Amino acid sequence: MTEPKVLPPVLLIGASSDIGMQLAREFARAGHPLILTARETEVLEPLASDLSIRHSVAVQLVAIDVLHVPEARRTIAALTPPPHIAVCLVGLLGDQQQQQRDPDQARIVIESNFTGPAAILEAVADVMAGIDAPTTIVGVSSVAGDRGRARNYYYGAAKAGFSAFLSGLRQRLTRSQTTVITVKPGFVNTRMTAGMDLPPALTASDIACARLIKRAIDRRQLVVYPWQWRVIMTVVKLLPEEIFKRLQF
Repeated sequence: MTEPKVLPPVLLIGASSDIGMQLAREFARAGHPLILTARETEVLEPLASDLSIRHSVAVQLVAIDVLHVPEARRTIAALTPPPHIAVCLVGLLGDQQQQQRDPDQARIVIESNFTGPAAILEAVADVMAGIDAPTTIVGVSSVAGDRGRARNYYYGAAKAGFSAFLSGLRQRLTRSQTTVITVKPGFVNTRMTAGMDLPPALTASDIACARLIKRAIDRRQLVVYPWQWRVIMTVVKLLPEEIFKRLQF
């Protein structure tokens, strides 16, 4: 009788986000044991209980705050078993006008979207270096990082930095067994975008975004957009600065 295949553990950093919860369901459905992180793990307890019962998978809850980098890196290094797949879903949009007035608000956005996640994924890469098997790191960035816009340029600048970090990490690890994937979802209907006037035709559900990430991991893609956003951002990046600066979108 053939032994059932044991799937590798998956680490979701920022699993309490809407996309994180849906991605946890996707991986649990496939049979992966899960390590779910949040600043306050209590919010994940109902999800963890449901997944472990419904799909018979092991679920660990681990407290991680990306704004407390040294402690977060120590926590990553101590994970047992070590994750073979890690997805960083942490993000903070914030209020652009507040960020313009208050440097501390701008700093928190930059640390939440760039410096914190980058430092933690560097620790993940160190852990994966000791695994003799294919591994995957995924960073969820944003199309907002492809070109700065007046309405969210602190958030966009942070995501641009995160995308550049992932590109550099991918090149550094190119001869290793670790694949580094950048996902830029575009507009997603989540708690973070609640109340925003988003175009329905360009706005994905959290379920669709989770499936986009899971598919990118399964296919070992490198830089991933929804197809509509790949077309849009290709055009946006080609616009001359003199024209782009006059646009309001």
